[in-house]
Amino acid sequence: MRIIRGSHRGKILRAPSSLPVRPTTDMAKEGLFNILENRLQWDEIRALDLFAGTGNLSYELASRGCPDVSSVDSFRDCTRFIHKTSEQLSFPIRAISEDALRFLQRNPAKWDLILADPPYDFAEYAALVDAAWARLAPEGTLVVEHGADTDLTGHPQFEQLRRYGSVHFSFFTA
Repeated sequence: MRIIRGSHRGKILRAPSSLPVRPTTDMAKEGLFNILENRLQWDEIRALDLFAGTGNLSYELASRGCPDVSSVDSFRDCTRFIHKTSEQLSFPIRAISEDALRFLQRNPAKWDLILADPPYDFAEYAALVDAAWARLAPEGTLVVEHGADTDLTGHPQFEQLRRYGSVHFSFFTA
């Protein structure tokens, strides 16, 4: 995986092959961050990366100047990798080992940007969107990555769908 822009632009990170992850492709990540760049001031937001996996999206946020990034994943090996990598890069990323839905339900904090990249066969997309929506700050943005078989356009806060090959991003805004 590669950091596309910011203070660590071009940095290539190699995650252990034993991690149970499907990192967002560089093409899809670049498209996503081009959209977000027009909406957000990186240095003024709190961001939450759910189903963080390798931390791919979290590193991109931190590299672009996001001062407060929380990365949540239920696999301890993933959060250990994120913690170790963010320390090496001096990134302000907190790695949290917990189920994403449980984390949203138990944590009263609000975030300006929530990125969620669950497994494509995740059975609880609607519950995820609702729980994340409740944790968005006013004028916040929620982005859910999913495959072609998932349709989130019927949600009341749905804004737009973007496709990058097999990667789909559904945007929800306050």
